[in-house]
Amino acid sequence: MNAPQPSYPTTLPLSRIVKGDNPRRYFDRKKHAEMVISVRQHGVLQPLLLRPKGENYAIVAGERRYRAAQEAYGPGGEVPVIIREMTDQQALEAAIAENDDRDDPSETEQADAAVRHLAACQGDRAEAARRLAWSRSKLDRRLALAELSDTVKTALDERRIKVGHAELLSAIPADKQDKALETILRAGLDVGKTRELLARVTQNLAAAIFDKTECTACPFNSTTQRVLFEIHVDDGHCTNPTCFELKTQTAEMIRFEEQERAEKAARAAVPPDSDDIEDAEPDDSADDTLSSTGSQPGSKDDTNASTPANPVRSASNASAAHKPAVTVKSIASRTIELREATWRTALARSLAGNAAHAHTTILVAAMSGTLSQIKADTLTARAGLLVSGDFPALDYSAKIDAIRALSAPQASKVLSAIGAAYAKDVLAFEHVAYLARTFAIDLRDSWQVDQAFLDRYTKPELKFIAQECGLLAHTGEKRFAKLLASKKVELVAGMLNRPGFDWAGRLPSSMTLDGKYGPPPPRAAPQVQAPIAELAA
Repeated sequence: MNAPQPSYPTTLPLSRIVKGDNPRRYFDRKKHAEMVISVRQHGVLQPLLLRPKGENYAIVAGERRYRAAQEAYGPGGEVPVIIREMTDQQALEAAIAENDDRDDPSETEQADAAVRHLAACQGDRAEAARRLAWSRSKLDRRLALAELSDTVKTALDERRIKVGHAELLSAIPADKQDKALETILRAGLDVGKTRELLARVTQNLAAAIFDKTECTACPFNSTTQRVLFEIHVDDGHCTNPTCFELKTQTAEMIRFEEQERAEKAARAAVPPDSDDIEDAEPDDSADDTLSSTGSQPGSKDDTNASTPANPVRSASNASAAHKPAVTVKSIASRTIELREATWRTALARSLAGNAAHAHTTILVAAMSGTLSQIKADTLTARAGLLVSGDFPALDYSAKIDAIRALSAPQASKVLSAIGAAYAKDVLAFEHVAYLARTFAIDLRDSWQVDQAFLDRYTKPELKFIAQECGLLAHTGEKRFAKLLASKKVELVAGMLNRPGFDWAGRLPSSMTLDGKYGPPPPRAAPQVQAPIAELAA
């Protein structure tokens, strides 16, 4: 049997009523004064909705009536009430519904409600919008307002700025919003002028040299609020100059190190001219002779092997007979340093853009005893950018205070930088490989076959690469054989510039972690870009 429901009184003294978790944060003074007059003349006509809280009762809906009754009656006055047992989520939803029905809540109150609903829905924005009976666009815009500083929220509540101002300010770091607010109020800027000002002082993401994957969902990317900035998605602006500068310097450092390692690997891997027989001029003529006559070892033309008519051709055939077969392993031996350097860079970029993955990496590295392999100057040289400009000159105690004072986004960036440094510096490449597999790093997103890569291989090895990557099938055996008979520089150029063949997304086995060829990922169906006016609707 169900337990009997307790009976509650229908009126209560104001002294027994306490404030609840009402998402309202602003009460219009003029409307409050009008309600006080109404309560004095007619009483509280609509009961307050309450729920039990210890020995008292917490307001679920009706705080404006409660405030007016307090001023009209004092704490001893009684008001009509409805008391219900409710969970926190039920109370929150009832309070939001009450505010929407009775008096338009402020946008900041809606922002607070949006944050709480999103948390209750485990981050599912679609479900949160459904529960609030809002469009997804409205939910996203209100969540953006949750990033406002308290000063800006108050200015919006008091209608000293418009919602458009607040939405624009929400796209810049919180520590700069108050100063921007002062400028808006002092200069009397309208929303349009404010938008123009922010566009001038922000960084154009189209010109960024770093991986912008993390920027896609960043609240400081103006394209996450493209309705506000009225710009095309590809023309986004970064409103966080510190982060933009840090990412730029990181990208430059990574690119420099990558080029340095690639050049070193290329010098070590390119075989001497004497070993690469098929690239020498005599061998080109010999190859031409073989291809024109169709002679092969063991044919009728090769019966008098004891007295060869062409010593160069015989030497070439003997050399070919003793050359080891081209295999995945032999191909991979040419690219050990390049492969490792490229995967380290790809992992570092991924960790630099994902604080959660970087956190996992740091913990694993610390518990496995390899965290100390990060070079001392890898992070200290950039501490000024990661923490603050004066950080390197602080004493140790002050550095502790500076780290403790970091905001959550700043702390996440520091974690990401440490994870990226580990990817670059850890001694065992197998650790890099394990992390890359765990975090599903796809090298095809950041690396592509180019001339420097192909130049390190011999002709038979280039044919192997062409076959596994699909170029041989695309070109045809006969045409590729003719291309193979040309000089190596022409062969490489022909492979890279074959009409109708795209190297993008093709990952030779020599560059993969498992020694298996990586084909291009399936192409997504083309998306029709909505016009700007439609996005702003």
